[in-house]
Amino acid sequence: MLTRSFVEFCILGTDNLPRTLLMYFTNTPYSYSNYFPTVLCNSDQYKKTVINHNLQHVAFNKTFSTKPLSLKPEEFDAMVQSGAAFATHFQFDSPVLDRIDQEILKRSPGKVVPGGWCLGEPANDTCSVWGDASILRPGPGAKRLKKRIVDLLADDKYRSMQCRDE
Repeated sequence: MLTRSFVEFCILGTDNLPRTLLMYFTNTPYSYSNYFPTVLCNSDQYKKTVINHNLQHVAFNKTFSTKPLSLKPEEFDAMVQSGAAFATHFQFDSPVLDRIDQEILKRSPGKVVPGGWCLGEPANDTCSVWGDASILRPGPGAKRLKKRIVDLLADDKYRSMQCRDE
């Protein structure tokens, strides 16, 4: 997760590092997943703000494979309870994605994800009446993410692991 200050540093900053790295990462695979960590860890201003974890839930084969597996429906509960903000490797049209829509996002098929700005009645279309879109009300997912971040910060060992490739 990137702070506004860091994003402004990348876009507006007078430091040449973000622009130089952008040139190098433009045509590389997975540039977005490499660019930001590289800028963060090579910037004196931001390298001490890093928690060396991508907050991503990934299922791996229990054997020696380093290639992530596609998430299966039976792994849904473990994914949710992990507190991860992101998950990866879903098969096309995976039932796991449908469960995320229904159970986590509370999204009905063909509808937008209802948020704090949806003021309509639940029996009808909750987003038929809109409120202030800038209002953010944390739900159960935000509480799980908070717990995950607190757990990561609770272990003082994270400081010695800042900006290390694992």
